[in-house]
Amino acid sequence: MGLVTTKEMFKKSMEQKFAIGAFNVNNMEIIQGITRAAAKQNSPVILQASSGAIKYAGAGYLRRMVEAALEENDIPIALHLDHGADFEICKQCIDNGFTSVMIDGSKYDFEENIALTKRVVDYAHSKGVVVEAELGKLAGIEDDVNVAAEDAMYTDPKQAKEFVQRTGCDSLAIAIGTSHGAYKFKGEAKLRFDILAKIKEELPNTPIVLHGASTVIPELVEICNKYGADIPGAKGVPDEILNQASKLGVSKINVDTDLRLAMTGYIRKSFAENPSNFDPRKYLEPARTAIEDTVEHKIRDVFGSSGKASIC
Repeated sequence: MGLVTTKEMFKKSMEQKFAIGAFNVNNMEIIQGITRAAAKQNSPVILQASSGAIKYAGAGYLRRMVEAALEENDIPIALHLDHGADFEICKQCIDNGFTSVMIDGSKYDFEENIALTKRVVDYAHSKGVVVEAELGKLAGIEDDVNVAAEDAMYTDPKQAKEFVQRTGCDSLAIAIGTSHGAYKFKGEAKLRFDILAKIKEELPNTPIVLHGASTVIPELVEICNKYGADIPGAKGVPDEILNQASKLGVSKINVDTDLRLAMTGYIRKSFAENPSNFDPRKYLEPARTAIEDTVEHKIRDVFGSSGKASIC
C-alpha cells in the first residue's frame, strides 16, 4: 500500500465516530515508533511534518523514510504538512509527494485567509492532494507558530460554513480551547464542545481537526524532570476529553508534545543510567520504544481507531 490521502480515513471516521491520530515526525526513530504502533493496532495514521521538521530533515528525506515505513507496515498512511505558513511551502510539499497539506492563514483576516487558502486548494486539488485549513487562533508555541493567549479566539460556526464553501478546503482545524505546547491550561482543562456541536451542525460533511491536543502525559513529564529537565506545571488535554471529542465529530487529533516528552524523557534516563555510553543506538532505541508505547495508547485508548485500517 502506498501513501494515501485522508479522504477515506475521514469519511469513515465521521461515519463511525472515531478520530485518526496525526503525529508529528522529525526523524527515523519517531517515524518507526509511530508506524509500528499503528500497525500493531491495525490503525490508519497520519504522519505530519511542520515547517521546522522540513527545515531540519528535508521534505525528500521525510517522504522517503515514510515510504520505507510503508514497506514494513501494511496500513493506510497519509503524509501531511502541518501549519504551512504560505503557498510556497505547501507547493514544495505537494511537489515532493505529500498527500495532504495544511495552509494556516489564521493569522490573517477572514478575506485574506480565504484568498490564501483558495490558492492552495486550487493547486493541491490539481495534483490530487487534499487541504486542511484553519479558522480561529490557538494560543501557544510550536515551531514557527506563536500566538499569545490574549490573541487566541474561538472559531465562529457561521464563518466556518462560509469559509469552507468559499475555499473548497477538505478539512477544517478549529479553535475550541486547545493550545500548542506543554502549557495548555492554567486551571481546569475544558473544551468548548458547544462550539464543536454548532460547527458540525453547519458542516456535517466536513472533517474537523483539533490542533494542540497533546495530553502532556504526566508520567512522561515526571520522567523528564526526574532526569534533569525543568518542565514545571505542564498541563495538557486529558485523555477522556480527547476521547469525547473523537465521539463528537472530531476526525483528526494532532499530537506533537507527547512524542517530544517521550523521546526526551527516555534519552535523559538512558544518559543518567549509562553515563559511559556514547552509542546513539543504545539511547535512541528506548526513546523509539517510548514513542511506540505512547502512540499505541493514543490509538487504542483515546482515539478509537484500533482495527480501522482495513476500512480506510
